Amino acid sequence: MKSAWARMRTSPGWMVTIALLLRVGWIVIGHTYRFKSSDDNFSFGWEMGRIGASLASGHGFSSPFGPPTGPTAWEPPLYPYLTSGVFLVFGIYSKASAFVLLTINSIFSALTCIPIFLIARRIFSEKVAVGSAWAWALLPNVMFWCTRWVWETSLSALLLATIFWLALTLEDRDGWLPWIKFGLLWGIAALTSTSLLSFLPAAGLWAWYRRAKGGKRSIAGQSMTRRSLAGVVLASIVFFACVTPWLFRNYQTFGTFIFIRDNFGAELRMGNGDGADGTWMEYLHPTQDVYAMRQYQAMGELAYVAMRKRQALDYIAADPIHFATLCLKRFIYFWAGPPKATQPWWMNDIKNSLFLASSVLMFWGLGRALRLHNRGANKSGAWLLFWLMLLYPAIYYVVFPAPRYRVPIEPEMAILAVFLITEANKRTGTSPSLEAQPGS
Repeated sequence: MKSAWARMRTSPGWMVTIALLLRVGWIVIGHTYRFKSSDDNFSFGWEMGRIGASLASGHGFSSPFGPPTGPTAWEPPLYPYLTSGVFLVFGIYSKASAFVLLTINSIFSALTCIPIFLIARRIFSEKVAVGSAWAWALLPNVMFWCTRWVWETSLSALLLATIFWLALTLEDRDGWLPWIKFGLLWGIAALTSTSLLSFLPAAGLWAWYRRAKGGKRSIAGQSMTRRSLAGVVLASIVFFACVTPWLFRNYQTFGTFIFIRDNFGAELRMGNGDGADGTWMEYLHPTQDVYAMRQYQAMGELAYVAMRKRQALDYIAADPIHFATLCLKRFIYFWAGPPKATQPWWMNDIKNSLFLASSVLMFWGLGRALRLHNRGANKSGAWLLFWLMLLYPAIYYVVFPAPRYRVPIEPEMAILAVFLITEANKRTGTSPSLEAQPGS
């Protein structure tokens, strides 16, 4: 019989409960729900908050920067609608709304302990699962984003971790329901953060390949292939059923096809142009540049974004070698942390050192997991982790990095770091093994 402490220590329910209590406690004690109003409440959700306020005040999905500028597709719709719902009940930009939204983010963050536990147990061992989930529940850097930022970051991390776990376990599941869940989760993810879609091809192909290969079943490969292809088709139908209403809204509003959001050209320009150094050129943003704001208002969103895209592409075409150098810098900044002139140099160095350390542990752990996989010690999962770490950050090497952009893959990074530490703690001479656990 396990002791009460042992049951609590290995219980995902207790992990979620403790994680949530810590996060909400910090919101209360740290007064993180008190956003400054000197910037006209822009730091309360930034573009997400502005669009949410516009929705709550009856002006529709519009005006992402404050002044009335008409309909927008600058951001995906899900989180602004969530924000507007809270604003309608608790008041636009009120402290009560801030507390509720940060608490909701904290719930998303705390629930992420569950897929972390399940992923780590399936790929590695229960020991790694327990350590990874508790690390996510307790580490202060994880709590920062959900207790201070009104943004989709914590929801994205939860969705991506859940999708990752479902992709891992589809080979063990029968019937149509798992495929429906797969398509539904990807549809929700697309409407939350389009950057998550970079992992969709790998996740879908992984699920198809593992089922076609037969996994642990003794069913003929041809039969499994047919079932997999039908499942992929069903998941695709569900995915497009989720996103099509928003695509239709965009077409009806702007008269052209827009896949969920339209601001890529503007983001590309804020990372590539005169003065580019691999970081975000924040001073080009319409909220920071009066001239850019006037251009945005006069030209309209689509024309403004198209202009910014042309500027960026012209800059890239004029000196592709310099662009490649910028991409290399952005790769380093994504994993090691970008420089930040607004902080004392020593504080930024300390933060970036910790940021880099977590990346090093992740890469080292991933390399170890892949080596064990090649020795036959790991049956599945390590390569899916590899594809996630390869594909998800790629867009930020082209545009610009920020610490917040890494958060959606930090659950998987935590698993790999804890796995590496667990491996290091094994006695010398112990043969390597990864205890793959059955998922459900």
